[in-house]
Amino acid sequence: MTKTLRTLILAGTALAALGSAADAKTLRLSHNNPPDHPLHIAMQLMADRAEELTDGDLKIRIYPNGQLGNQRESMELVQNCSLDMAKSNTSELEAFYPEYAAFNLPFLFESEEHFWSIINGDIGAEVLTGSVDNGFRGISYLTEGARSFYASKPINSPADLQGMKIRVQPSPSAIRMVELLGGNPTPIAWGELYSALQQGVVDGAENNPTALTTGRHGEVAKFFSLDEHTMVPSVVVISNCAWDGLSDDEKAALDTAAKESMSFQRDQWQGIVDETFAQAEADMGVTVVEVDKAPFIEAVAPMIEETAATSPEIADLISRIQAAAN
Repeated sequence: MTKTLRTLILAGTALAALGSAADAKTLRLSHNNPPDHPLHIAMQLMADRAEELTDGDLKIRIYPNGQLGNQRESMELVQNCSLDMAKSNTSELEAFYPEYAAFNLPFLFESEEHFWSIINGDIGAEVLTGSVDNGFRGISYLTEGARSFYASKPINSPADLQGMKIRVQPSPSAIRMVELLGGNPTPIAWGELYSALQQGVVDGAENNPTALTTGRHGEVAKFFSLDEHTMVPSVVVISNCAWDGLSDDEKAALDTAAKESMSFQRDQWQGIVDETFAQAEADMGVTVVEVDKAPFIEAVAPMIEETAATSPEIADLISRIQAAAN
């Protein structure tokens, strides 16, 4: 979709929202996943609950599949108040609020429990609201579990990544991680990745297991190697303009709905992963490979010190996240 067409859609939806303003406020939420993706389902639950809690006064219209732009483009629209809401993830959000980089460090979270204690606790809340001066705030995290490498061959150790072109998100953290592991990081938009894998533009990628099925990447990448290097959460954000235009009751309802969707997503996730692997193995011939994580952990260890050196605020976040593991 061209930028011109996206602009027309945004303008049209804005006019539609204004036209119905007497009856309800309608917020537009953009994301890059298909409607059957677990994240879309969680966001739809949030939208339904927000409308229910406000007796129909607050509606959220969701635009999946990057209709209004990819994650970076959507975030730029949110920042300048041309779009109300977007779903991104902490990997891409570090370009818009650097403190998110602390969440993107490989192997920083020692377990699912450690991960959830952080994003459900004070640290997670501070980061969500810390970006207000940058034009937006986060309202919830949505888990996407652990990310691993997948390709046309097993990746059992960093040695297997030598010389491989690995698709990454446009994130300094993701790029540096693949560099330290010996691969060639190649930023490519999500919507272009299937064809890039199919045509050999890249040799592999890294993501959570649902990429195999909802993105159909299991059709062109037959080995999913469980190194589980990062747990990068998605984040639902709202522009300052949209947030400031809500009443206190509407803000409270949206906050409640967002938290409920986050809890729902957490409860559903492990079952989703199990079902994904079963489908990928049975229908696509994907092989899930268990790996020794120690060589991966050793290779990327310098990232913690490097990232901490970028600012005192990020260094403090990293230190507090590490301390919480104990």
